[in-house]
Amino acid sequence: MIKFFSNIMKNDKLLFFSIIIVSFQVALAICAPILGFQDPYKMIMINRLKDPNLMNLFGTDHLGRDVLARVVYGYQTSLLTSSLAVILSLIIGGTIGLLAAYYRGLFDRIIMRFMDILFAFPILLLAIGIIAVIGPSIWGAAIAIAIVYTPIFSRLIRGPALVICETEYVESALSVGASDFRIIFFHILPNLTSVILVQSSLLLSAAILVEASLSFLGLGAQPPIPSLGLSLSEGRNFLLLSPWPAVFSGLAILFLSFGFNLLGDCLRDRLDPRLKGEFENKF
Repeated sequence: MIKFFSNIMKNDKLLFFSIIIVSFQVALAICAPILGFQDPYKMIMINRLKDPNLMNLFGTDHLGRDVLARVVYGYQTSLLTSSLAVILSLIIGGTIGLLAAYYRGLFDRIIMRFMDILFAFPILLLAIGIIAVIGPSIWGAAIAIAIVYTPIFSRLIRGPALVICETEYVESALSVGASDFRIIFFHILPNLTSVILVQSSLLLSAAILVEASLSFLGLGAQPPIPSLGLSLSEGRNFLLLSPWPAVFSGLAILFLSFGFNLLGDCLRDRLDPRLKGEFENKF
């Protein structure tokens, strides 16, 4: 493992930097309960809207809660919601894209036109409409984002899958009588790993922003659950008295989204054969 990271650091410093950023934030979210942060739910009204100090490094919010603890535990909410949404949309949308590319014909035309209808709606408006039906919550936001991203994954997977379906090894598998399931999941899907990995990282970055937007509007995580978007929404009402809750929550959203977006870009540069020459000339 050490050798692997040393090779990455030597060959692509930007990729190594993006891995460090993402790993640090994910580790911070996962290990929050054992790192000694204050209780994010504990309210001390006499400490309302305090500036950063030794006891509260990021200050306190309008209810006297520690902003640092709210931000760190807000990472958990954002990562849980966004990761669940991307995984669900990858499974559903990826399966649809694979089946459409493999069977083509009428099935392909019908299912992809339905995906085009979903794709035509603005992402945030469609997510709001879905949450209006299933109700605001962490799980509601995850399901809404998953539905919104399903057509994106289906179209991303379908394109390269169409090319792979025309390759000789797929035709050879058909000629020897391999089942459709085996061809799709053992011959086509493994060759889409790089596409899935890159797009998952990039869409996870976008999903974090959508989740924060929904929470900001009161349609994601509900109080008193720590959420970066919710903390930003609550902090905006007290910007003149104490800007710290809004500032630190906004910066957390920025760095979390930036980390996954940078990771996706670096993975794309490294895994795309057309960019190999550019990658080799880096640094």
